[in-house]
Amino acid sequence: QVQLAESGGGLVQVGGSLRLSCEAWGRTFSDYSLAWFRQAPGKAREFVAMAPWTSTVATYAESVKGRFTIARNNAEKTASLQMSSLKPEDTAIYYCAMYSVGRYDNSESWRYWGRGTQVTVSS
Repeated sequence: QVQLAESGGGLVQVGGSLRLSCEAWGRTFSDYSLAWFRQAPGKAREFVAMAPWTSTVATYAESVKGRFTIARNNAEKTASLQMSSLKPEDTAIYYCAMYSVGRYDNSESWRYWGRGTQVTVSS
């Protein structure tokens, strides 16, 4: 069993930065890919970024490429999402996910989820 807990969300102005953290308990953290998804009110949960366990090359959604950076620390069982140049459309609940069994950009592929942290970007 795996437990994930996100932190670091909050209110930020347009153009600002925020760093989200994800802490994991349970299975060996380094054996699994992890990702960040987000869900805005009335919208489906969407893929944001993924850090595979097999390499250091991350994958990003086009909407955040160049602005967000995902990182993981296997020794500490933590992950982060550094967000900069934030836009109002980045407003959402951000979720950390671990252990994908299918397409990385499909939320249904991921087996373990945190409860999310709210990010609100004000204009």
